Amino acid sequence: MPRLHVNVDHVATLRQARRGSEPDPVVAAALCELAGADGITVHLREDRRHVQDRDVRLLRETLKTTFNLEMAATDEMVGIAREVGPDEVCLVPENRQELTTEGGLDAAGQSARLGEVVPALQEAGILVSLFVEPLPEQLEAAAKLGADFVELHTGAYAGAAGRARDTELKRLETAAAYADSLGLRVNAGHGLDYRNVLPVASIPQVEELNVGYAIVCRAAYVGLDQAVREMLDRILAAAPGG
Repeated sequence: MPRLHVNVDHVATLRQARRGSEPDPVVAAALCELAGADGITVHLREDRRHVQDRDVRLLRETLKTTFNLEMAATDEMVGIAREVGPDEVCLVPENRQELTTEGGLDAAGQSARLGEVVPALQEAGILVSLFVEPLPEQLEAAAKLGADFVELHTGAYAGAAGRARDTELKRLETAAAYADSLGLRVNAGHGLDYRNVLPVASIPQVEELNVGYAIVCRAAYVGLDQAVREMLDRILAAAPGG
C-alpha cells in the first residue's frame, strides 16, 4: 500500500488570501500527521504565492514524518533546500501564470541543469524525485541523472473519463513498471481525489501518493482529521485483501 503524503499548499493559499496568520499550514501538517499521514508535502514557489519560507523552516523543525519539498531547479531553491534539509525534494516545472503545476518536468531537455542540481541536493543527504510525464524518454533521462525517485504526473489520468481514463491508467502502469526496471523508485500525484485514487494506489511499484487539493476541499466539510482518514481508507483498499 502506498504511503500518503498530504500537500498542505492550499491551506497556505487560504491564509495568503488575507495575508494573515490563519489557517497555519504548519498546524494543518501536524493535524494530518495525527490523522495518520505518512508525510507532508509543500511547494515553495519562486513567487511565494502560498507557502512561505517561514513555513518550510517550521515544518522541518516540527514534522515527525517525512518532509517532501517541491521546488523549481533554481539556485535560490537549491540553496534553501540544502540549508533546511527536507527528507525529499521533488523538482517540478514552474510557470508564473499557472494556477497549479501544469505538466511534468522536461528531464530529457533539461539534463544539463538537472545534472548539476540532482547531485547538489543528494550531497546534502536529500532524496531527489523528478516530477515527470509517464513517458519512456523522461524516465530514461531521470535514471541517467541519478534521481532516486520519479513522481509520475497523474493529471491526464485524473482529468480523463471512461475509456480515456483506462488508457491513461495503462500509461501510468506501464511507466511505473519501466521506471522500476531502470532502478527508479516511483511516486505519483496531481489531481488525485477520493474517486480516482484507488486504481493508482493499486499500481504495485507506486510507493507514495501526493494528494492535497482534494483533502483540503473535503476538510472544509468534515474537518482535516476525517478528510485525511477517509483518503487513507481509499488507499488501504488497494492493499492485498483490502
